[in-house]
Amino acid sequence: MNRYAQQRLGFIALGAVTLVVVIPILLVIGNIIAQGLGAISWEFLFGMPRAGMRAGGILPAIVGTILLTLGVALFAIPFGVGGAIYLSEYARDTTFTRAIRLAIINLAGIPSIVYGLFGLGLFVLFFGLGVSILAGSLTLAIMTLPVIISASEEALRAVPTEFRTVNASLGGTRWQGIRKIILPQALPGIITGVILGLLRAAGETAPILFTVAAFYLPRLPQSVFDQTMALPYHLYVISTQVPGMPLQIQYGTALVLMTLTLSLNLTATLLRRHFRKRRQW
Repeated sequence: MNRYAQQRLGFIALGAVTLVVVIPILLVIGNIIAQGLGAISWEFLFGMPRAGMRAGGILPAIVGTILLTLGVALFAIPFGVGGAIYLSEYARDTTFTRAIRLAIINLAGIPSIVYGLFGLGLFVLFFGLGVSILAGSLTLAIMTLPVIISASEEALRAVPTEFRTVNASLGGTRWQGIRKIILPQALPGIITGVILGLLRAAGETAPILFTVAAFYLPRLPQSVFDQTMALPYHLYVISTQVPGMPLQIQYGTALVLMTLTLSLNLTATLLRRHFRKRRQW
């Protein structure tokens, strides 16, 4: 077999593997859209739940999910990107820094239920924040930090060394080079890591179960110390804990959650494309 036939065979095999992965995903998305589209209405999206969540809307759950995602971004992005900058640009390659990187990788694989119990013990009980948006945001932020740090560090390390050399030869400080040269060039990869972390936070159920989520709360939160409903937990409750719940409402809630996460992903893709065009390497 010549190399062109081998290449063609490789392309066919890769295409088949891609179809095996993509087709089930498309079928799941199509089923959710077909089953849940009928539930989507103005009242469903902007109304308060009634009759034990069997009627009305899911506005508190939508608002709660958005508030938690914003809270995670507020806490996780500065610390995550800052930690990545330190590990990539300042920290020396020592046993201590290698241990930190290993710990970050291991933390990324810890089950989310463990983070929920950690948040319950630290933020809810020890710091006395109670079951609140603030406690839930801090718990989710800690859970997403390993993803953001790892992806951001890889993006920073991918920037060619020549940029740093030129900055030093022109008399620029290390921080000037990071702020004006390295960070703008690494932004596409950093954005990817941030969005992966936020998407995980937006779709988690276990951590918010212990720290913020309310079973039934037909009102909007008034402060960061209030409980709130959230779409992942709301979907879990109406699917498993509420007898007689119409199937259409369950799929409609899943469709809203999927739309929010896909919208976040699309926004990140557009931002990544924009900054990638401005990249100089």
